[in-house]
Amino acid sequence: MKATTSASLFVIVAALALAACGPATIVSNPAPAEHTLSVTGNGTVTLTPDIAYINVGVHSDMPTASEAVSANNTQTQQVIDAMKKFGVADKDIRTTNFSIYPNVQYDPQTNQKIRTTYVVDNSVYVTVHQIDKLGDLLDATVSAGANSVNSIQFDVEDKTAAIKQARDEAVKDARTQAAELAAAAGVSLGSVRSVDFYNSVPGPVVNAYGKGGGGDGLGAAVPIQTGQLTLTVSVSMSYEIR
Repeated sequence: MKATTSASLFVIVAALALAACGPATIVSNPAPAEHTLSVTGNGTVTLTPDIAYINVGVHSDMPTASEAVSANNTQTQQVIDAMKKFGVADKDIRTTNFSIYPNVQYDPQTNQKIRTTYVVDNSVYVTVHQIDKLGDLLDATVSAGANSVNSIQFDVEDKTAAIKQARDEAVKDARTQAAELAAAAGVSLGSVRSVDFYNSVPGPVVNAYGKGGGGDGLGAAVPIQTGQLTLTVSVSMSYEIR
């Protein structure tokens, strides 16, 4: 009886050992692979700018740093006063740069230092809401002493309605493409599995004129062409097909 018990225990232990060494197999019923159709639709809206951003400033070059700062301060204040007189609000005028640096000049023949002057640059970033009067404003700022106009950027202040319109057009375009592709492939569209959208609003920049002598005026208002902005929305949609 004792020998039989030992033999039985040996068989059980051997079976467990074999089970531990063998590969584990898990049997399940995987869900069937989902078949989808993905498309990208585009919607475009053309806008007329109603706001502009200009970067203007005063560039001064004097024998000493104190003279350069004093002259630049006076001239810059005249430019700012001219903007305010024109109707630009305080909140729409923001200083973006103030710098002082030495300008060492050398003799081109001997390469010897001739003199050192000091340069002061003061630039302000201005938001212009009266875009139809932008040319007159530029004329007024240059007449007041601005001798550096770096760029003009046009924009649309509120794009909410335009983005919605372009997005609706993009979705409509994506749906049309999906229906046409499904019909061509001989399948039926099911529910929408995912939707992603992206919008792009480029802003054209017009360089008016660079650094030069200011204070003499331009003789006439600067001719400004705002052009148009193109707002584009892309919508990617994925449909279940069957």
